[in-house]
Amino acid sequence: MDTLNVLYLVGALLIFASIMASTLSARLGVPLLLLFLIVGMLAGEEGVLGIEFSQYNIANFIGQAALACILLDGGLRTSFQSFRVGLKPAVTLATWGVFATVVVLGLFVTWLLDVDWRVGMLMAAIVGSTDAAAVFSLLRNGGVKLNDRVQATLELESGANDPFAILLVTGLIALNVDPKGQTVLGFLGLLVQQLGFGLLLGLLAGYLLSKLLPKINLAAGMYAILILSAGLAVFAATNLIGGSGFLAVYLAGVIIGNNKVRSTEHVLRVMDSFAWLSQAVLFVVLGLLVTPSNVLNVWYYSVAITAFMILVARPIAVYSSVKPFKFKDKEIGFISWVGLRGAVPITLAILPVIALVEDAFLLFDIAFGVVVLSLILQGSTIPIMANLFRVRIPNNKEPKEQHEVWVSDRAKITLYEFEVNDGAFAIGRHPQTISTNINANEIKIFALVRRQYLVVVDDNTELKRGDHVWYALRGKHASKIAQIFNDTSLNNKEMDDFYGDWLLSPSAKLGSLPFFDELMQTETVNTKPKTKRETPAVDMWQQTVAEYIIENLETAPVSGDTVAINNDWSLVVKEIDEKGAFRTIGLKYK
Repeated sequence: MDTLNVLYLVGALLIFASIMASTLSARLGVPLLLLFLIVGMLAGEEGVLGIEFSQYNIANFIGQAALACILLDGGLRTSFQSFRVGLKPAVTLATWGVFATVVVLGLFVTWLLDVDWRVGMLMAAIVGSTDAAAVFSLLRNGGVKLNDRVQATLELESGANDPFAILLVTGLIALNVDPKGQTVLGFLGLLVQQLGFGLLLGLLAGYLLSKLLPKINLAAGMYAILILSAGLAVFAATNLIGGSGFLAVYLAGVIIGNNKVRSTEHVLRVMDSFAWLSQAVLFVVLGLLVTPSNVLNVWYYSVAITAFMILVARPIAVYSSVKPFKFKDKEIGFISWVGLRGAVPITLAILPVIALVEDAFLLFDIAFGVVVLSLILQGSTIPIMANLFRVRIPNNKEPKEQHEVWVSDRAKITLYEFEVNDGAFAIGRHPQTISTNINANEIKIFALVRRQYLVVVDDNTELKRGDHVWYALRGKHASKIAQIFNDTSLNNKEMDDFYGDWLLSPSAKLGSLPFFDELMQTETVNTKPKTKRETPAVDMWQQTVAEYIIENLETAPVSGDTVAINNDWSLVVKEIDEKGAFRTIGLKYK
């Protein structure tokens, strides 16, 4: 009994310490997942507590379950709108991109470590895929708003590339253990089986669960447990029949998350807790498993492999994968940089140890070093690189918080929270009449909170800096109100000017805009043809703003896309609806 209580105590304290360490993450600029690893290492055999933990099978069991939970949560938060702009490039990255990374990096690793090519390729396969836990955590909680094309591609890639990476690792382990028993045809058959069963069972389970949830009546907290248990069941069942459980559980989450009903009102919040707990437990256990001195003994290998992966292998894979989809070079550069490695490579590195592959411990130690370096170099520089590659867009049109209140099985009211920031247009104004562009019947103030206390709103109430206002809104006005409440001072001038000084209707003709009278007369515009046939310069003036952007963009538009008219003028996409149609377009001068 004492031993059991000691285990409870140590485990609870480690998780507690990991969560408390999260408060330092933002201050230190260190990714939170790295702090979880550090806590585990400090508790390990060479750390403060000196806990000896070398149970690779237990670590693999925990890792598989935790990753399934993380992928389920990621699927629940993935909107169908992401598929509109990111599905094709993400699928290409998750298949060809992983394969290209493994081949290019594998050749380098084989030369660097001076090992058999099978071992070199296995090392590359272990670190060849991006990590869902790291990508979801750092992109969604990093405070950086990326354009939808880049964000959707990165998130969908990280959720979909695990099956192919696991298949490559499994195949290469078999190739190392039993070289003569493996064939290319057998590998391809296994690939089709894994992806086919994963796709089929994931979609089927998601559909059935989305239809079941509205028909049952449970306590509010039970729905998340039901979805989690169902997700793990789908994961295990798919694995048992030879499919990819990771793909299945992710797709099931996507289907459920995009069919919201009253019964799933609290699911995302509870699932968020499950996902964070999974990440904390997983990274602490992996930290316990590693021996820091062994990692330090091969640090130069980890540095060389990380550098080659970031600067050579990943860019080659990304460029060859997404360039056919008309991605801009700056988008390709950012996607190449944010090839985050996390729990997946370390979990995959456990498999060769369990299979008794030669040099397995060397591969594990190197993989751990690669993950740490990736989290430090790539994870902590996302804001800097987003600005450098110009894929960051203003996030001042997002409410601080929102909650859905379901008043029936199919009807809901959404409450939005907005905070009055320094320099905001809202300061000194009445909260009910905050915008004359919104019908009074579509905006109702729910609560005004000042210094943690509710304030009674009367005719003389004026908003002050730091106030929190809750609105019940009808229609899509949240982004408009958010801009009224957010900072409009000179400190944010660069972001405020992002979309230009004028807003245009998508249906307005270029030739009807007074800004271009002189250009139309001189016809000194950039007439580089965007189609296979030459188009006279005068044709552009007969196009609407939307038609001109679509013709010159050659890919699905997202907020933040810029199309030049000439060296001085450019059009900037500001708002896109759920179906991909333009709402507002900015006109920017230089």
